[in-house]
Amino acid sequence: MKFFQNLFAKDSGIKIGAPVSGTLVSIKEVSDPTFSDEILGKGAAVIPSSGRICAPADGTVSTVFPTGHAATLTTEDGVEILIHVGLDTVKLDGKHFTIHAQEGQKVSKGDLLLEADIEQIKAEGYDTITPVVICNSDDFSEVHLSEPGEVSQGDEMISLQK
Repeated sequence: MKFFQNLFAKDSGIKIGAPVSGTLVSIKEVSDPTFSDEILGKGAAVIPSSGRICAPADGTVSTVFPTGHAATLTTEDGVEILIHVGLDTVKLDGKHFTIHAQEGQKVSKGDLLLEADIEQIKAEGYDTITPVVICNSDDFSEVHLSEPGEVSQGDEMISLQK
């Protein structure tokens, strides 16, 4: 009987959590066409209510931008995730960002990667919307986004099927 349960069990897929608490929105709502037109890949975005940017899945930190405004992570399942805190925030040259992770570091879902002073970034006139992009989304047969609304850090926001 167990054989048949395994044979017909639906693969639940790969789950990607929200890297930050806030409001989950469609990537189409990001005012930068690099993200909204899915040039870098499919994804979603979070309007953050906190500045703690955490690993959305278990994996390895691929890149941490020296300015602290973005990081990439490759999960154990081979998902390449870009987390980009705010729009044009690279222009802040690291101001209001603290880096907590380093390239090559193994991380678990929920580990702190970056911190951003959201209020100070807003005060400087920057949009803090945080796109989360699956850079290799073409490698997956299905990319499902959770319903827009409030999310806590770690809540599922994207699920993928190989």
